[in-house]
Amino acid sequence: MKIQKISTVFATSALVSGLLLSSACYGASATMDKIKSSGAVTMGVRESSIPMSYTTGDSRFDGYHVEICRMILGDIKDKLGMSTLRINYQPVTSQNRVPLVQNGTVDIECGTTTNNTARAKDVGFANTLYVEEVRIAVKASSGITSISQLAGKKVATTTGTTSVQLLRKHEKANGVNFDEVFGKDHADSFLLLESGRADAFVMDGSILAGNIANSKNPKDYKIVGEVLATEPIAIMVPKNDPEFKAAVNAAIANIVANGKMPGLWNKWFLAPIPPKNIVVGLELSPATKNAWANLNDKPAEDYNKK
Repeated sequence: MKIQKISTVFATSALVSGLLLSSACYGASATMDKIKSSGAVTMGVRESSIPMSYTTGDSRFDGYHVEICRMILGDIKDKLGMSTLRINYQPVTSQNRVPLVQNGTVDIECGTTTNNTARAKDVGFANTLYVEEVRIAVKASSGITSISQLAGKKVATTTGTTSVQLLRKHEKANGVNFDEVFGKDHADSFLLLESGRADAFVMDGSILAGNIANSKNPKDYKIVGEVLATEPIAIMVPKNDPEFKAAVNAAIANIVANGKMPGLWNKWFLAPIPPKNIVVGLELSPATKNAWANLNDKPAEDYNKK
């Protein structure tokens, strides 16, 4: 996949003396120093993770996590005393998102990444604002309603994700043998289901719902079966820069304290979204609501303790 960088600019009115803080307030932060000196930041985004992070066409990106990240970066811009901040959008995949944060190509990744202990060895995670349930999407005419009916079937997932591993580990998957087929991204994985090359697509519920809503005939598909796992989906930041993570989390706390989260949820999950004005139709879950009320960066393993 050819990766392109696209820029947009945050512009503000004149600086208000006394209200802006310098980067020194956060201690030594390599990421914030780079942002301050370059006047730019690189945001990692996904191309087909509707409605979390996706392209709306013409090299533009939007979504629930993308908008939250813009708000976070706006807060950081103000605290650094900057009048403008250019955002370079870097498309990432399930395979390269962690390495690109690790090597500094991406400063903040705003996609659909599960916070787990394995990834936390290489990157940092901001406090969670979305808790996901991993589910199964099938064609409505398939008759498949549970994990046990996947025996002998082809199950699609996206390369570099954890979904099929979670399916195999589920207690009801014992003795259920299926073949895996892989899409290079979520849109490609859904195409495997749509074209009949896969009988099921295992992925985060929001991604399944978004791809179904964006399909030619949404009524032809349904989300079924047991919840495979509950996972915190979080914004990734560099692991070796706790001061930058602290600044990101401070901005998240402000967004929550200002009561903006319910409106953001309604905008991206319950109302028509660009570019096709589809409605994902995913109601706010108690787990996500609890994450807003009790901000934390717990990994997925803590969510799935028996």
